[in-house]
Amino acid sequence: MTTKTKLELTWPGKQNRPRLEPRILLEDKALSYHAAPRTAPDLVEQAADAAPTAFDDNLLIQGDNLLALKALEGKYAGKVKCVFIDPPYNTGSAFTHYDDGVEHSMWLTLIRDRLEIIRTLLAEDGSLWITIDDNEAHYLKVVCDEVFGRANFVANMIWEKRTSRENRRVFSFNHDHLLVYAKIKGEFEKVRNPLELNDEVLARYKNPDNDPRGLWQSVSANAQAGHATASQFYSLTLPSGRELEPPKGRCWLYTKERMQQEMAAGNIWFGANGDNAPRLKKFLRDNEDKGLTPETIWSADDVGTNDDAKKGLLQLLPSVPVFDNPKPEGLIERVVHIATNPGDLVLDSFAGSGTTGAVAHKMGRRWIMVELGEHCHTHIVPRLKKVIDGQDPGGITKAVGWQGGGGFRYYRLAPSLLKKDKWGHWVINPEYNGEMLSEAMCKLMGFSYAPSQSTFWQHGRSTETDFIYVTTGSLSHDQLRVISEEVGNERTLLICCKAFMADVTAFPNLTLKKIPKTVLHKCEWDHDDYSFSIDVLAEPEVMPDEDDEFALNAGIEDADDE
Repeated sequence: MTTKTKLELTWPGKQNRPRLEPRILLEDKALSYHAAPRTAPDLVEQAADAAPTAFDDNLLIQGDNLLALKALEGKYAGKVKCVFIDPPYNTGSAFTHYDDGVEHSMWLTLIRDRLEIIRTLLAEDGSLWITIDDNEAHYLKVVCDEVFGRANFVANMIWEKRTSRENRRVFSFNHDHLLVYAKIKGEFEKVRNPLELNDEVLARYKNPDNDPRGLWQSVSANAQAGHATASQFYSLTLPSGRELEPPKGRCWLYTKERMQQEMAAGNIWFGANGDNAPRLKKFLRDNEDKGLTPETIWSADDVGTNDDAKKGLLQLLPSVPVFDNPKPEGLIERVVHIATNPGDLVLDSFAGSGTTGAVAHKMGRRWIMVELGEHCHTHIVPRLKKVIDGQDPGGITKAVGWQGGGGFRYYRLAPSLLKKDKWGHWVINPEYNGEMLSEAMCKLMGFSYAPSQSTFWQHGRSTETDFIYVTTGSLSHDQLRVISEEVGNERTLLICCKAFMADVTAFPNLTLKKIPKTVLHKCEWDHDDYSFSIDVLAEPEVMPDEDDEFALNAGIEDADDE
């Protein structure tokens, strides 16, 4: 018996995966713009089944993008229609202290970890679009094959990023790659939008015979003979009376009977004098809704260049430094048009100068962007404000008829829930207030954060009858008895508290867990940087033993000794 093996790309450190903390997001209302007030709770975590309203999900998040993607996972899994990312191209500047093998290994691991969460966030008919150059394009293709499945590879677009010649190099590199993957290729193909008919295509449609059906263009009425049947080989009598055989190696597209029917219906063109080879008439009215199938070579004339994008940013934000290689709005517009419809959600976790959000906003899509650097508020926020205020005349503004409107919310990643105290013990981060702690515990324990305004012990829910209560207090038997009576026999409640002294078997509708003990081993804590500077070759962190770490709780009866 032969053993089947899987083709895969291997690299040092591939087996190590970060145990990410699912952080909560904290709104910085001073940087949010024209965002309508939220109903309680006034936080990003709404009920997962809440219907989105216009611009309700426009989020700009500052922080490590891997942690931010993890933070989005609970609410947005399966809801993002299009992800566009422009990751660092790994051109050698990011890893100056490592040799080539480690450099590529680090880059591949960091990309792989992000792709895995992105796939979870994508809708069943969603798609991922990644810009990259030749330095890592082919490695990236193999990693994407592993994460998404080779069958879900859609296309490799070639984008003409520059039109000038670079004479300082052996070759002038004028293109980038744009890899396209689908969550499920068959589902994406059902919803993929065609491109609009352009002037070049429309110019092909004429009406030399004044056909009442309107403009048309013609295509050949013969086909390759390789798969033809005998009925497709015959002598065709033209309107002029001349007999015509199909060209050598070709056959007629239709059988003789079908050809006569098409001729009678006025669907075959033989030229003005009726003596030319037959051609099929294709009417514009039948093609207007179908549009054009996107091709895989995107010219600068159609979608713009890096230089076009630079000039646009300099005009829009003249007082801030411009990025080296910003993507033009025309490029993002084509991606968003093909992959989404108005109201769909677009995500960019390498936001850069904010082009994806600006374009999605102008096109009536909802958007989420993530960016780590300070330019999140020095570049992106001013740019988006101009878009919202209708003060951005460049890019695709005129093409889509954008006049302003909408808003967005600005969020920062919360600090880690747990930190070590001066004795080296893991404790709840003192920066957390009660509201933050409740939301964080809901996320960690798999509950939707939905605090009740009337019932103190309802901080979240997993079902209509299963709730969670979070407190830093120590609960007595009498306190638990009162809560148990309020919960009743038809509901259940998970209580996360500092400590409790009770006979837990007396309350079958309650489950009690200590914090932070119950979450200590769920992830790696107080780790804020998963950027391109981390050492992915390090062994996974060994967490301390629970009993040693929390010996201070000894003597308190507990049903959580797992």
